[in-house]
Amino acid sequence: MKYRSRTDIAADILEIAVDGAIKTKIMYKAFLSFPQLKEYLAVLLDRGLLEHIEDENEYRTTDKGKQFLKMYKEVGQVMFPRSKKTR
Repeated sequence: MKYRSRTDIAADILEIAVDGAIKTKIMYKAFLSFPQLKEYLAVLLDRGLLEHIEDENEYRTTDKGKQFLKMYKEVGQVMFPRSKKTR
């Protein structure tokens, strides 16, 4: 697997949790260890990008988190636009 920045990992977690996800699902889909997961969840919760729904024991991306994802994807498009193949 290629190197991922902290921002890339945060975006992965937020993408996974858009419709709600439990810790285990986030950990496996984002390819994180449990200590790494705990650290990222704490940061994302603290910044208001993720919320914990206690009744369902799920994490869900907030509106602020969705804004972050939108900006993250836009920057990715500017930095690495999909090349159009011409023949």
